[in-house]
Amino acid sequence: MIINLDMYQTVAVAVLVLFLGLMLRRKIRVLERFCIPAPVIGGLIFAIISCVLYETNICEINFDETLRNVCMVMFFTSVGFQANLKILKSGGKAMIIFLGAVFVLIVCQNFLAVGLSKLLGIDPMIGMCTGSIPMVGGHGTAGAFGADLEDLGVAGASTLCTAAATFGLIAGSLMGGPLGRKLILKHDLLRTVVDADDTFLEEEEEKHEKNYSMYASAVYQLVLAIGIGTVFSMLLNKTGMTFPVYIGAMIAAALMRNISEFTGKFTIHMGEINNLGGICLNLFLGIAMITLKLWQLADLALPMIILLLGQTLFMMFFAYFVVFNIMGRDYDAAVLTAGTCGFGMGATPNAMANMQAITDKYAPSVKAYLLVPLVGSLFADFINSLTITLFINFL
Repeated sequence: MIINLDMYQTVAVAVLVLFLGLMLRRKIRVLERFCIPAPVIGGLIFAIISCVLYETNICEINFDETLRNVCMVMFFTSVGFQANLKILKSGGKAMIIFLGAVFVLIVCQNFLAVGLSKLLGIDPMIGMCTGSIPMVGGHGTAGAFGADLEDLGVAGASTLCTAAATFGLIAGSLMGGPLGRKLILKHDLLRTVVDADDTFLEEEEEKHEKNYSMYASAVYQLVLAIGIGTVFSMLLNKTGMTFPVYIGAMIAAALMRNISEFTGKFTIHMGEINNLGGICLNLFLGIAMITLKLWQLADLALPMIILLLGQTLFMMFFAYFVVFNIMGRDYDAAVLTAGTCGFGMGATPNAMANMQAITDKYAPSVKAYLLVPLVGSLFADFINSLTITLFINFL
């Protein structure tokens, strides 16, 4: 039996699993202690049940993922509005360092995939299906380059890339919060929280005081940025590179924010936009988790499982020992460590969810909330596409 849910029913199920995750996180202290995002908790339970129903031939549940993409674009547009150049100028050096770390991560993921493939005696092109294509790239890049690999003769590459991206989505979400928490407690990092960042947030809150009557205007500004962003996305796609659908909207939102800041001709309602973005993030993650097809992982051969475990261990090592140390060994660095696990093995929304779980529990981190979306969304996909292309051509 096949059950088809439309986009309204899909988002309703996502909300139910979100509530389930929130309830379980309140009642099961270990989930709260290790900062596991609520949509991941409830969504993973649903995905397991869905997998059992599929494998026992009881039923298969298909979802309409239209609103997943809408929520994703809405969330990243809200992130784009946060790109205030007045802040970016003060964090320029940190962004360059973090961007360099992400570039090293991408290269190492592909070298690890190719190296382990040769040790296991399988085609390195199959190994690439577990490298930065699904890890840093996520499901979008997996779908794009999976088809390219199939054209090069790698049978079932799309399925392998998608399955690896599914594995990475879960692993990145589960490891980020606990790693960040461990670093915070081990090094007593709450004492390193920078008061200057909090002061800036207070100034911004005063400047963009939340007002319920302004939520309509905030929605209109989000929609306008998304519409303008389609033009930027169209121009970027003409380069022949693969970019996430939300990149154009982020650029448009950043332009609108800075025009507002430097001209004072109009007001961007940041308080309301941030709240709307947080809602969309939870809805996106909820839909992403319930639509996971865990049985795709069961179809992987033993070499593929070894490759994925190798990527998981490397991601934990890289985030814990490299990212944390080069980003300053402070509270912001710990939050960045959690975020890197999210987009380094899945998607930037997972990175934001990992960081949100930590900052909700401990303290805000303006630096992390600026660097991860900018590098993870704007730069990482561009660098990743170039790197993947070079590796494929070299192999």
